[in-house]
Amino acid sequence: MSQVLIVGASRGIGLEFVRQYRAVGHAVWATARRDEDLEHLRALGATALKLDVADAASASSLAWQIDGCAFETAVVNAGINARSRGLAPPTEAVFDEVMRTNVLGPMRVIAQLADALAPGARLAVLSSRMGSIGTRASDSDWLYRASKAAVNSVLKDASLALAGRAICASLHPGWVRTDMGGAGADIDVATSVTGMRTLLAGLTPEHNGGYFNYDGQPIPW
Repeated sequence: MSQVLIVGASRGIGLEFVRQYRAVGHAVWATARRDEDLEHLRALGATALKLDVADAASASSLAWQIDGCAFETAVVNAGINARSRGLAPPTEAVFDEVMRTNVLGPMRVIAQLADALAPGARLAVLSSRMGSIGTRASDSDWLYRASKAAVNSVLKDASLALAGRAICASLHPGWVRTDMGGAGADIDVATSVTGMRTLLAGLTPEHNGGYFNYDGQPIPW
């Protein structure tokens, strides 16, 4: 039975990762902020960990909560959006919230979980195609796009630091029908997570530091 860690599993994509990995018999550790979400995770058979990636004290508690684990797969999923169009700058408060959650959060979490990765582990950060500069053709949600471009950089650095120990990848889950994606999105959450699980299972060392769509297609940076 392999061990899996899902960071940010209270709903949507993270929760579906928990459901699917539990359904095939993996031991799953999963994080959430609220007590009711932790209870839901326990009901699914996961080991539930209280964690807020945007809070330094909370994030620093992750290492001792997973001490002794050897995760074959770890997915850093926590993230938020701030809708905008054009060049209207965000307020400092909104900027700080988005960048602290989407960029500083993964930086904190990756540092905390690195020693709990099994040899050859898969480490994924949930990014977005919106973080790609090479494919960009819209000016919408520029703060969210900036945060995802930044987390892609974080993942790339992690892939260099962990080379030989883990295979790291930045993943676009697709446009998914979740609270963030909305009801008009292209695919349901089960399709997205099934694709990403298949992708993660098939990663080899030459994929380390890559940026991929949920269906396995590479995305240009």
